[in-house]
Order: sequence, then C-alpha cells, then structure tokens
Amino acid sequence: MFGNMVSNMMVKPYQSPLFDKPENWDLDYERVEFPATDGTTLRGWLINGGTDRVIVESHFGVQCNRGGWSPQGKGPIRPWKEDIKFLRQAKHFADNGYSFLMYDFRGHGESDLGPKPWVSWGPEEAKDVLGAVDYISGRSEFANASIGLLSICMGSGATTYAYGLEDGMAKRDKVKALVAVQPLLYSCFVDALGMPGFLQRAGARVTKERLGFDLAEPNFVDHTPKINVPTLVIQNENDPWTQLPMVEGYYNGLTVEKELKMLDLEKSRFAAYDWVGTHPADVRAWFDKYL
Repeated sequence: MFGNMVSNMMVKPYQSPLFDKPENWDLDYERVEFPATDGTTLRGWLINGGTDRVIVESHFGVQCNRGGWSPQGKGPIRPWKEDIKFLRQAKHFADNGYSFLMYDFRGHGESDLGPKPWVSWGPEEAKDVLGAVDYISGRSEFANASIGLLSICMGSGATTYAYGLEDGMAKRDKVKALVAVQPLLYSCFVDALGMPGFLQRAGARVTKERLGFDLAEPNFVDHTPKINVPTLVIQNENDPWTQLPMVEGYYNGLTVEKELKMLDLEKSRFAAYDWVGTHPADVRAWFDKYL
C-alpha cells in the first residue's frame, strides 16, 4: 500500500488538468499536435509572434502541464498559493517577436500516454522535446528560424537527456540556445523531502516495476558536456527541494558559453517557476543574444 502511494505521488500521469488558455491573454495561436520521436501524440499551443525566432518551452513534471501549475486540487499542503501561468512568459515573448510552442509532455495535460504509461522524470520525455523541435523545424514558415529551448525542472532533465541520445538534440542545428530552470535529479528531490527510508524503498520497488528501471539511477548531469549551445542555468538558492552541489555540478559540466543565475527568492522551489513569468525580459535577454 505504501509503495503504491509513494509511487503514485512521483510517477502517476495526468495529475493536473489545464486551467488557462491563450484567449485569456488575447494571443494569436493555433492548437497543434505532433508526434514525439517514438510516435506518441503530443498536443499544445503554438503562440504566433513571428517567424524568425521560436521558443520551445518544456514544463516541469507530474503536477504541471503546458499552461503551468495551479494549487486547485492539490490538497491542503501546497508549495505555492497562486496559479503559475506560463502564458505570462508566452505573452511577453510574442509581444517581442518570438513564436512560442507550449506543449504537454506525455501523460500530462492533453497529450497521450507513451508506451510506458508513467512519468519517467526525463528519459522518456526526452523523446517529446526532440519531437517538439522537429515539429517546429518541419513547418515551412519557420524554415529559416532559430530555436531556443526554455526547459523547466523535469523539462531541463528531459532536454539534457535528449542531448545525450544518439541522433539527439546536438544534431538539431536550428537550436541556438538553452535556458535550464532548476534542473533536478529524482534522487536529490526525494532526499530533500526527508521521506523516511522505508517509504523511499517501498515506492522505489513499485516504480521500478512500472518503469523498468530505478528512478534514482539515470543521471542527466552526465550528459551536460554534450549540450552544444549557450546555456543559462537559473536556480533559486533558497530552494528546499534540491541540493545546490547537484546544480553546480550540472553547470560545471557544461562546456559551452554559460551563465549560472542564482536567485535570492523565498524558500520555495516554486518561487523560481513563478519568477520566470514575472521576469520574462531577464529570460529573453539570453535568447536575444543568440537567436
């Protein structure tokens, strides 16, 4: 029983329905669907802001989707009190000449489940990031566009795994820059939660049966040297759900032009997710340099 409970917290799909829409922001957009590289159907919004530069945003996992995160339905203990609306940054980028692809990872929002019907914290979702880039690259109006990757938490992990794959992201030459917001290894997250060891072990057994591997074993940090575009790493230094040496290891592993932006925000991981939407010009400045 405990194993199923813990595993469900970590890998159960479809834990957060869409709660926002582009019409609320007066955005010109179209609903899109496209395949991940393994054929899983993904769905999202393409916000129209121009044809020269496109941002592909990959959201964080489990209790999130392309629209962001909402405290509704999350129980009495909530890590953040207000909606975190990713359309805030989409609006800013569109107003400044960027198109903006917002899509749901497999098992999130309106996208389909993959062959493994659970959230994998990045290894499976890497195929989604690649599919999103391939979709934009294949549209005729973006034939000459540069692509930037805005990857948040699990999105950062999935993007980094995508760089580690054979014929992976490093082969997509339209991608010119990456912003990685709070990359997080599963093992660091579970340790930071202070979950008793017997619960960790019970959950790990169930999750391994579901996914076919131990979530604590894959390590996207090993793939950071394969990232081949300028990369900005953003991290709240007061984030209680991570281990800062892991973030520093991710940054130190990068061999490209890079910057580590440490934020002094309140003691919540979600504060940095919110910061992206309240300070989108700071994020856009990185893409403006390279796209």
